[in-house]
Amino acid sequence: MNQTAIPFPAAASIGDSHGRCVNYLRISVTDRCNLRCMYCWNSEGMQFLQHADILTYEEILRLVDLAVDMGIRKIRLTGGEPFARKGLLHLLEQMLLRHPGLDLRLTTNATLLSGKVQALKDIGISWLNISLDTFNRQKFQHITGRDMLRNVTGAIDEALDLGMKIKLNAVALKGINDDELPVFINFARRNPVDVRFIEFMPMGHCNRWTQDNFWAAEDILAAARSHAVLTTLGPGERKSGPARLYGIEGGMGRLGFISPMSNHFCNSCNRLRITSDGKLRTCLFSDKEYGLRQILRHPGLSMQHVRRVLENAGKRKPLGYKLLQEMREHTIADKRMNAIGG
Repeated sequence: MNQTAIPFPAAASIGDSHGRCVNYLRISVTDRCNLRCMYCWNSEGMQFLQHADILTYEEILRLVDLAVDMGIRKIRLTGGEPFARKGLLHLLEQMLLRHPGLDLRLTTNATLLSGKVQALKDIGISWLNISLDTFNRQKFQHITGRDMLRNVTGAIDEALDLGMKIKLNAVALKGINDDELPVFINFARRNPVDVRFIEFMPMGHCNRWTQDNFWAAEDILAAARSHAVLTTLGPGERKSGPARLYGIEGGMGRLGFISPMSNHFCNSCNRLRITSDGKLRTCLFSDKEYGLRQILRHPGLSMQHVRRVLENAGKRKPLGYKLLQEMREHTIADKRMNAIGG
C-alpha cells in the first residue's frame, strides 16, 4: 500500500451552481450499529447491507486520495457506529499517513470507545463527535434500547483526561429529553466541550417524528437562557459547521444549536456524503444518489471516471430547504440515518 504523503492541491475543484465550494466529505464506513435508537431503528424491516456491498478500506482510501486531490480538506468518518467495523484504527492511521495535513474527525456513539482513545490520539485524531441524548441511565436505555450509558460517560471522561476536543451531539426530543436541558448545560459549564442540540429530523419511513416531539432550536435557545447566561462569541467562534455557538458565563464549554428544520443553513453547506455502500449523496434531504462502488470495481474504469461523477454531482448539489418545503408524510428522505451516515 502506498504510504507516501500526497500533497494538497492549491484549490478546491468541486463547486455548484449556487456558488458553494465543497471542501468537506463525510464517509460512512458501516451501516451497522450496536444501539437501537428510537428515532432510527425499525425492528420490522431493518436490514443491514451484505459485506460484499460495503466499500472496502482500500476503496475508501482511494476515494480519500481523490477527494484530497479535488480540494477536500476535512473528512469525517461515520456509521452506523464506526467502531462496529473491525480495523477502523488502521484505516484512520493510513489516511493520516497518506495525508498528514488532513483534518480527520470521527463521529461515534462512544459505547465501544473506551480503551481506544489513547490510540486515536497517537494516530493524530484530536476531535471526537459523540452522540448522547441523555445522562439518565433509564432514559438512555429507553432511547437506545441498550443499557450502555456508563460505557459512554466513561469514554468521555477518558477522552477529556487525554485532552481530546469533544463535540457532544444531542437530538432534541420534546417530552423525552427536554427536561435534561439544565444537565447538559451544567456539563458544558464544567467541561471544555461543545454541547450541541440538533433538531429532530424525520429521516426514513416509519420514523417517530411528529410536531409534538419536535423541539425547535430557537425554543431550546430561549429555554437555555433561563438556566445560564449565554455570551456572544467572537466572529471566528460563532459557527462550528452548521451550529450556532454561545459561550456560558463562568463556564468552560459552549452551547450550540443546529436547526436543519426551522432555520436552514443551505447557503453555506460545503459537504458531500458517501454511504457505506459507496453511493454519493450531495444533500442530506435528497434521495438522489450517484453510484461510486460500481466504478471503483469495474476493471475498465478508472479514478478519472469517479472524479467526473464527483464534479458533475457537485454541480447539481441542491438547496436542501427547497426539498424540505416539499416534505411528504413527515419524511424528508427515504433512508434512515444509519444507512446515509450520521
